[in-house]
Amino acid sequence: MTSELRELLDYLTPREREKLDLLIRGGSAWSPNSEPQALAYHSDADILFYGGAAGGGKTDLLLGLARHEHHRSIIFRRIFPSLAGIIERSVDVYAPDGVGRGAIYNESLHRWKLAGGRTVRFGSMQYEDDKTNWQGMPFDFYGFDEITEFTEAQFRFVTGWNRSTRKDQRCRVVCTGNPPTTDEGEWVLRFWGPWLDDAHPRPAVPGELRWFTMIRGDDVELPNGDPVEVDGEMVTPRSRTFLPARYTDNPALRDTNYGSVLQALPEPLRSKMLYGDFKAGREDNAYQVIPSAWVRAAQDRWKERARPPTPMTDLGVDVARGGKAKTVLSPRRGNYFDEQVVIPGSQTPDGPSVAALVVLNRTDGAVVKIDIVGVGTSPYDAVHEALKDEPGKVIAMNGAEGSDAHDKTGKLAFVNQRAEWWWKFREALDPTSGQDIALPPDPEVRADLCAPRWKLTVRGIQIEAKDELSKRIGRSPDKGDAAVYAGAVKGFAGAGVFEFYRIEAEKLRGGR
Repeated sequence: MTSELRELLDYLTPREREKLDLLIRGGSAWSPNSEPQALAYHSDADILFYGGAAGGGKTDLLLGLARHEHHRSIIFRRIFPSLAGIIERSVDVYAPDGVGRGAIYNESLHRWKLAGGRTVRFGSMQYEDDKTNWQGMPFDFYGFDEITEFTEAQFRFVTGWNRSTRKDQRCRVVCTGNPPTTDEGEWVLRFWGPWLDDAHPRPAVPGELRWFTMIRGDDVELPNGDPVEVDGEMVTPRSRTFLPARYTDNPALRDTNYGSVLQALPEPLRSKMLYGDFKAGREDNAYQVIPSAWVRAAQDRWKERARPPTPMTDLGVDVARGGKAKTVLSPRRGNYFDEQVVIPGSQTPDGPSVAALVVLNRTDGAVVKIDIVGVGTSPYDAVHEALKDEPGKVIAMNGAEGSDAHDKTGKLAFVNQRAEWWWKFREALDPTSGQDIALPPDPEVRADLCAPRWKLTVRGIQIEAKDELSKRIGRSPDKGDAAVYAGAVKGFAGAGVFEFYRIEAEKLRGGR
């Protein structure tokens, strides 16, 4: 009889086998079906990233944890239609309890009520401001499916209510997903840097716990989970880890043709989905101002070079506009951009504090180019006063001013100075320009420079306004703006990054 049953099992589909397994184990007794899934399920990490490749059982992990380990749970996708597959799968995982007998799904609230009073909600945050819809709504379990589709600001804001009033109820956050396909998702590589960034100074192995907390606006790694004092307040770090999983770890997919489907994908999508390769190429938005490959090439040049003996020629200054923004100083030595000086906005609340920062970090009589949009002229006035004995060394950068410059083809005009500066920086980074710009290999610099988008209007090239950009990506691109200011040349038609070199090169070509 046993042998006959085993033969019959061969005729069942993986989904049918899974349902039979549920019945044998008592219906709702879902449990991890692979070693990686079990490691993730039982991980002690406060914040876990699970997956990488496709088919590793990511959805089941979120649903299983919500069903058995937590009392009040929510599972997110960036847009609500993407939740359809998770909701459909939830019926298989939760309905064995008996719909109407301890398991009830409310379609209008998108919420399960399960035996024992547990609840599982499904939510979305299509737009950046949608995160406020979940303000003050605590959950002891937050699940994010395809975490790279969310902004860092959405993730950090919403999980700020990861708590419970139930005694001994564990609170945690579990994220699943594949490698990012655009630079907008690169914050995930920074957040889980020890596991995903090959250049991280202290790499971690899968499943290893590391502890982090925010200190004056920076994400700081600490040696352990012991409370630390920050500005007179005791803060307890939260642990993170990453666990990889592939379809070959999933019994429900391992013996199907899913592997051939993934193998047939074009690169770099094939490497991302099949192997969870976080280093595989990312796709730029069609209207991204600066191609990611150009920025990466400039950062590679920086790592290959030593700081040149040339004096500091320019100092770009982007002044914090409040909130979590930072004041950033970007020193430039010809075509070599030095490491940036980054100060929390709370430490530069007024003009004199910005001026003191500039005086401290400026050398060699460098020209200071300071942003005056959004913060008023106080910082500019204070820096101008501090350098009053050096006329012409302080330039007010007002991106809203008009521009009479054109792109390198001479055919496209610019809507304003901001468009001119960013587009000229793009042209300078173009590998065919010969300018060989070197940029510091800071992933945030790369993310900021690759974030803005452009469009062509009747007035010329228009670059996404900083306020609009900050709203879209959930943060202020301060490092990118500071670098662009450092590279910009203001005050004459056709001015831009290293315009002098371009004009001289044209002269040489014309003399041949």
